[in-house]
Amino acid sequence: MTGNRISIYDTTLRDGAQGEGVHFSVKDKLVYLHKMAEAGIDFVEAGWPGANPKDDEFFRLTSLQPNLLDSKKESYSELIADITELLRGKTKIVAFGSTCRVNEDPENSEILAKLLASGASTLTIFGKTWKMHVDEVLRTNNTENLRIIRESVNFLVQAGREVFFDAEHFFDGFADNPDFALNCLEAALEGGARGIVLCDTNGGAFPTEIIKGIEVVRNKFAPQVLGIHAHNDGGLAVANTLAAVGSGANQIQGSWNGFGERCGNANLSTLLPWLQLKMGYKLLDQEVISNLTHLTRYVAELANYPFDEKQPFVGKSAFAHKAGMHVDAVLKNNRTFEHIDPSMVGNERRILVSDQSGKANICARMRAFKPDIEKDHPLVELAMEKIKQAENEGFQYETAEGSLDLLLMEILDEYQPPFTLEDYHVWSDPLRGELDSVAVIKVKVEDESVHIAAEGDGPVHALDRALRRTLSAFFPVIEESELIDYKVRVLDGSFGTGSVVRVVVETRHGLDSWGTIGVSSNILRASAKALLDALYIVILRDQGKLKSTFS
Repeated sequence: MTGNRISIYDTTLRDGAQGEGVHFSVKDKLVYLHKMAEAGIDFVEAGWPGANPKDDEFFRLTSLQPNLLDSKKESYSELIADITELLRGKTKIVAFGSTCRVNEDPENSEILAKLLASGASTLTIFGKTWKMHVDEVLRTNNTENLRIIRESVNFLVQAGREVFFDAEHFFDGFADNPDFALNCLEAALEGGARGIVLCDTNGGAFPTEIIKGIEVVRNKFAPQVLGIHAHNDGGLAVANTLAAVGSGANQIQGSWNGFGERCGNANLSTLLPWLQLKMGYKLLDQEVISNLTHLTRYVAELANYPFDEKQPFVGKSAFAHKAGMHVDAVLKNNRTFEHIDPSMVGNERRILVSDQSGKANICARMRAFKPDIEKDHPLVELAMEKIKQAENEGFQYETAEGSLDLLLMEILDEYQPPFTLEDYHVWSDPLRGELDSVAVIKVKVEDESVHIAAEGDGPVHALDRALRRTLSAFFPVIEESELIDYKVRVLDGSFGTGSVVRVVVETRHGLDSWGTIGVSSNILRASAKALLDALYIVILRDQGKLKSTFS
């Protein structure tokens, strides 16, 4: 064991990319690798050479082999040069694969040959450690399974590679036949494996099973590297990884945001603050941990995957307080309802405001604009009354904090709209084809009024495009933002098509996003209100009048 040092093995680009809806292009992988090298991640498992053209191209690029097309060299040359420089430090690229096949010599194995051809100095191969898999999947005998493990590892080691052995389904295999599972590990170590990684491949083990397996392997073999690779099918991947570390594992494997097949892998976004901030292990520079929320969102953005705001530590909801009693207490001493200071992971406290809120919630939110305001200030009372009245009309500010900030700034006299929508007309013609709607608007910015028209795929899209096209000439930052979600809810269906509707729009700028809201019996009027609030916020944040957390 290596004392207080735990190495991080990041499998987001390989195991994480097997998750439903998660995709990385070759360039995405290069950018990702650059980011992880900057962060100081020990190992980045980048893919399986030979599994698909994308992984093959990635390894050709990172190894800079002569057969690489010149156009690709030119396209990625600057990025690769940066990566090459960064990789002289701590981070290692890992190529992943399997042992040779049953009744096959390693020297004749296409799988192993492609691993070596990848150029990666560190290789991870998996093998069967559950007898059921040997019998029913490989359909061979125990002796042959041990041979392909031992000889595959040795073949790669003799070629000068650092090798980790992923003991697939170890905990199921250990529970079924301990001697067989341990013999498989012994075969890998005899072959020269530097590390053994125990895998809860089905994700169904309890922490007690993890602890027992880690302790037995540690005491019997004392491998230089003893890793844990936990899947989250039972919701225990993080707990099982922490249990493994507590029992002597010195390498954690996982993916950012818990990406991975089925229910995902152990979530590095949760594991790293637990291990470094709670358990005292040194994994990354403190600056990286302090920027963890941004890093985690960056990965989700790169994968074009919706970010889970309920994630511990890094999600928007992680430090969100709604109950008035909780808010009052946390403002007096954050330890009353926060297990860590959110700034330690680059997150922030959020005070939710609704018609159930007390003065403490509203006052805390208003302090973002007027730091010295107190609960007994008349404007706090006024804000509470306006919020309750608005929510009675159908507004809901928990999902529309952007509109809430505008309302509070208006009450505090801290806000003047940067432009005015003087008039607009929208109409649709289903016979027009895809762009079936047209919006014509009149906008006033200071003393200048501008008319413009835009087509769109539906009336709301047309209105959004017309607003952006007009305003981007005055406020170029608008072009950098985008509408990423649009939701409509009928609040009272008893009036049929004349019912009041609530429209909530989510807008993104950089890694930051916020909701805005509109309520009306006219869906276009409600949409216009939500869209206008969204654009106001883009401009105000660019002007420094509203805090921008991540961008």
